[in-house]
Amino acid sequence: MSPIALPGKHDPVKPADIETFFATLQATNPHPQTELEYSSVFELLTAVLLSAQATDVGVNKATRRLFVVANTPQKILALGLEGLESYIRTIGLYHSKARHLMQTCQMLVDQYAGRVPRTREALEALPGVGRKTANVVLNVAFGEPTMAVDTHLFRLGNRTGLAPGKTPLEVEQKLLQRIPGKYLVDAHHWLILHGRYVCQARTPQCWKCSVSPYCDFQPKVGAPAVRSA
Repeated sequence: MSPIALPGKHDPVKPADIETFFATLQATNPHPQTELEYSSVFELLTAVLLSAQATDVGVNKATRRLFVVANTPQKILALGLEGLESYIRTIGLYHSKARHLMQTCQMLVDQYAGRVPRTREALEALPGVGRKTANVVLNVAFGEPTMAVDTHLFRLGNRTGLAPGKTPLEVEQKLLQRIPGKYLVDAHHWLILHGRYVCQARTPQCWKCSVSPYCDFQPKVGAPAVRSA
């Protein structure tokens, strides 16, 4: 991911405000969840692998059909490459994703008896699984306090001043350092959902943002004018 220019200033959020920032997000959504649909660790890994440069909505539409017939590494392999592609062809980059998923399934069967490993090193060794995907699986499936920096978290880290950085890894490391430990397990979800629905890329909705008072983004965006009939 290349650095992106963000309007306004990006001074780091004051440490005293970070606690209130996340306490506010927690009060609004005490138990945040991923919007990807899954019922097992393998289904989660598959959905996250397929979600690169795709929407969760689009991935869910494809996996609802796929998981009915193939929801284990062995069953995915039994489909064959063309069979797998027929279920995920509506997802962007489906050719390469299908190939990576097939290779991953073969490794899971050969090395892990069909189970998803729970270490970062083992996860990142799977084809198509990078640091972000591994972080999602470690966090969502195994409850580890990881930070999967996608475009939303990268934008929020810089825009809000929570964790200014030029690369996703720099933003990730700063978020892990600055967010109080009691919020770390859920922080990834709060920030993704906040970036998806409130602090959007083109027009941050500051006028209805619950954490706007604790965000250093300036100038704040006002509510759009109401057009008269």
